[in-house]
Amino acid sequence: MEQEGQKHQRRVRYKGTHPKRYEEKYKELQPEKYPETVAKVIQKGSTPVGMHIPIMVNEILEFLQIQPGQIGLDATLGYGGHTSRMLERLESKGHIYALDVDSIEMEKTRQRLENMGYGPEILTIRKLNFANIDQIVRESGPLDFVLADLGVSSMQIDNPDRGFSYKIEGPLDLRLNPEKGVSAAERLKELTQEELEGMLVENSDEPYAAQIAAEVTRKLRRREPIETTTQLRETIERALSFLPENQEKKELIKKTCQRTFQALRIDVNSEFEVLEAFLDKLPGALAPSGRVAVLTFHSGEDRMVKKAFKQWKKQGVFCEISDEVIRPSAKECRQNPRARSTKLRWAVKTNEQ
Repeated sequence: MEQEGQKHQRRVRYKGTHPKRYEEKYKELQPEKYPETVAKVIQKGSTPVGMHIPIMVNEILEFLQIQPGQIGLDATLGYGGHTSRMLERLESKGHIYALDVDSIEMEKTRQRLENMGYGPEILTIRKLNFANIDQIVRESGPLDFVLADLGVSSMQIDNPDRGFSYKIEGPLDLRLNPEKGVSAAERLKELTQEELEGMLVENSDEPYAAQIAAEVTRKLRRREPIETTTQLRETIERALSFLPENQEKKELIKKTCQRTFQALRIDVNSEFEVLEAFLDKLPGALAPSGRVAVLTFHSGEDRMVKKAFKQWKKQGVFCEISDEVIRPSAKECRQNPRARSTKLRWAVKTNEQ
C-alpha cells in the first residue's frame, strides 16, 4: 500500500507509436520482457536501444573453426553476441576469456550470459584493455582463437549519457571507460588549433579539418562552451556555413559530424595506440595454428591490421592471412545498417612452436 501523502509515480511509457527519448523506449531496453517489440525493431533494419547486433557472425565462426576443449579470447566483449555464439561451439568443453573496459555494460553482459548458462566454469570476464592481451595469456595459456571487434557497441552509441552520437543531446564524453581519462569536452580544451586539425585528418580523413579546428578554437577563446554533443554539432555547422544551402549540404554536415565524433573518440580512448599494442603482442598470445579475426570500422584501423598481418607473415609467424578484406553481405547490411562499414581480416599462426 502507498503511504499516506505519497504520490504514485507512473513509469515512463511510449508516447505515441515512435518514442524519441531514450528513457521512453523501455520495451527495447528490456528485450527479455518484450521480444515482439524488439523483433519488430530489428525487422525494420534498426538496432533496439540497449542492444547490439553482432556483425558477420557466420563468417567469423566459419574461419575460427572453434572445437570443443579449445581456449579462446573475445578481446572486446561488448553486448556478448559474438561471445555467446563462440561459447555454443565449445559445447561446454574448454574456456573463453572476454575483455572489456566499460564497467557499465560489462556487468550487464556478464549477467546476461550467466542467465544463458555460461558461468565462470566456461567463461572468464575481465575488466582489461585488449592492449594487455599478454596479461590474460599468463592466466589462460596460449590461445587457440581470438576475436577483436573494434566497433563501438550500439548500447554506448544509443545512451545519451555517454555522448557518442551527435544526433542526441548529452555530455560530450566519448570515453569507452567512463572512469578513466578525460572527456572529449576536456580534450578539446587541451588541443591547439594545429593539433586539432592534425588529429581530425589523421583519425578520420576529415576534409574540413582546418575550418572545424578554427571554429572550435574561436569559440573556446571566447569562452563559449563546447561541452555537449549538440554544442559540438552546432560548432561544426557554423564551421561549414560557407557551403551553399542545398540538400547536399545537409548530407555533408551529417558526414562531417560523424567523422569529427569518430576522430575525437579515437583520440580520447587512444584507440590507435591500443590497437598497435594488441597487434604487437598477438603472435606471442596465439597457440601454434591459432586463429585470429579482427573486425575494423574505418580505414585507419584496417590499414594497421593489414600492415601487421603482412609483417608477421613475412617473418614466418603467420602461415596464412586474408588476401582481401571481407565485407558483410548485402542482406546483413539491409538488416543491420551499422554493419555497412565493417571489414574483416584474419590470420593463422604457423604450427611450429
